[in-house]
Amino acid sequence: MKMFRVISNFEPTGDQPQAIKKLTEGLKYGLRFQTLLGVTGSGKTYTMAKVIEASQRPALILSPNKILAAQLYQEFKSFFPHNHVHYFVSYYDYYQPEAYLPETDTYIAKDAKINEILDQLRHAAIESTFNFRDFIIVSSISCIYGIGDPEEYENVCLEITQNQKINYKELISYLKALQYQRARCFNDLKPSSYFYDKENRIISVFNPDGSFLTQIELSKQEVKSLKITKVHKSNTTILRGDIQEVEKTKIFPAKFFITSKEKLNLAILNIKAELKERYWHLLSEGKIVEAERLKQRTLVDIALLEKQGYCSGIENYSRHLSFRKPGEPPYTLLDYLPHDAIIFIDESHLTLPQLKAMSRGDRQRKEVLVQYGWRLPSAIDNRPLTFDEFFSKNFQIIFVSATPGPFERKHSQQIVEQLIRPTGIVDPEIEVRPTKNQVLDIIKEIKLRIDKNQRVIVLTLTKKSAENLTNFLLDNDIEAQYLHSNVKTLQRTEIVKKLRLGEIKVLVGVNLLREGLDLPEVSLVAILDADREGFLRNTTTLIQAMGRSARHLEGKVILYADKITKSLDEAIKETQRRRDYQLKFNEDNKITPQAIIKEIFATPEEILGVKREIRVNTREEIEIFLEVEENELK
Repeated sequence: MKMFRVISNFEPTGDQPQAIKKLTEGLKYGLRFQTLLGVTGSGKTYTMAKVIEASQRPALILSPNKILAAQLYQEFKSFFPHNHVHYFVSYYDYYQPEAYLPETDTYIAKDAKINEILDQLRHAAIESTFNFRDFIIVSSISCIYGIGDPEEYENVCLEITQNQKINYKELISYLKALQYQRARCFNDLKPSSYFYDKENRIISVFNPDGSFLTQIELSKQEVKSLKITKVHKSNTTILRGDIQEVEKTKIFPAKFFITSKEKLNLAILNIKAELKERYWHLLSEGKIVEAERLKQRTLVDIALLEKQGYCSGIENYSRHLSFRKPGEPPYTLLDYLPHDAIIFIDESHLTLPQLKAMSRGDRQRKEVLVQYGWRLPSAIDNRPLTFDEFFSKNFQIIFVSATPGPFERKHSQQIVEQLIRPTGIVDPEIEVRPTKNQVLDIIKEIKLRIDKNQRVIVLTLTKKSAENLTNFLLDNDIEAQYLHSNVKTLQRTEIVKKLRLGEIKVLVGVNLLREGLDLPEVSLVAILDADREGFLRNTTTLIQAMGRSARHLEGKVILYADKITKSLDEAIKETQRRRDYQLKFNEDNKITPQAIIKEIFATPEEILGVKREIRVNTREEIEIFLEVEENELK
């Protein structure tokens, strides 16, 4: 029986069959790099799914941003309802990294809000890599950041079996070591917590991914029964589902950076040794303030690690916790994948430049923190993978893009084109109009589409202009919403869903709306100030943005420009070439374009329930800080 099986109402058509065959054969013959060059609306995601089915291998789908990752996650869950499909993105709703500005002597503390749902989804993805072969993980670029040693993560898991010799105190002690928090009552349970029912001698452990409870019934000094209960957490209660009695189970750590007690003690000794060396080094340079600052901050973290095995910012000690040498790459999601996993890099023309940029910016910020005594030098090794380190991992990679960049074209051993849309829909008609009164003109065009129950995307150059235009449209009784990088992760998918449902008629954006979004209800893309040459108006960006209306029978693009730039000329010509190619195919094969009817999927938040935020500072952390302060003053 096949491990992966695509469930779909349609079969490969157009040039999808040849693309699926060539890519699958390329994997079989050991090609390291391949590219799927597919136009917007040609069914690239479906082709990727069929390649996974044909090869029967687990996969990582790498996306350039969270909103596209969410869309891919929904689509792959639809294609593979009987397999383990996961969503792995940064779990922050808001994130301000730690930084220091020496020019103004300003320290900016790390400020973050962790989204509990995204944290659950990350845990589910990691657990699947240990428990199953039939997994697909859809990830943003955050997968190149460190998450701890996979070997250590697996080794510290608690394996529980029927009739196992263990008492209450031993079990609770182990759960605390795995960073589980005790709940006051059963209904207070949340992912990564436990509750002990003294009357019935049952310990209920809520799995970090939020999907089930492990209920352990104790009798004297052994496990009497072991049950797995599927659950759904509402605001105030836990709703129980199917209950299954099992012979054995595994309880995974509640945190990614987790280390056994023996190794933690050794890591702490190494942290102390580095602190001592760095402290005297700073003093020798006359940096007394920096030395004392570093000592104070590090001693607080050490005290927390000794007492509870965890501290805020523990990732800054990851090199010591995983016993890596200076400069060695961190452990990331890639280290949890089996060697035969396929990596698809979606929208590769955008994703690859992100891979290059991530590590450079991170290092510059950390070096300043180290120089001025805010962090130990080893904190620099808490970093994302570099571009070269990413590609040093020996995976087979398939780049996916409508506009592949120079790297893909240079390194791919095979470029497979997919230029035909199975629906027969052609690339949009393009019209160039002057920028004078462009906003008033677009309002007129929007109203024409609203009368036909169609949707519109408008692209501006800045976040502020997107917000201002949205407010102007609302003042003119047009249901509009802006979408840019300041909008929280899960809110983005909700906004896109509202557009498709018709609750919003117009979506105004800057950059997030140019790549990959599958919105068949959108008939018009209007690009304001299209002749402002630059990153947001280069050839690739314009082709991608215009493609957002290539899923509608009446697709049209209006470019507001007073001159035809080189990028505009190239984008218009390439879009027209693809339009002519599809028209000829339709004529030769007597195809009448058909409207796309696409299911509107539940958002990740709807799938998992209500969001809750995790508190940053605990009472215990504050008490330890004060204790260290008092000892230093004695």
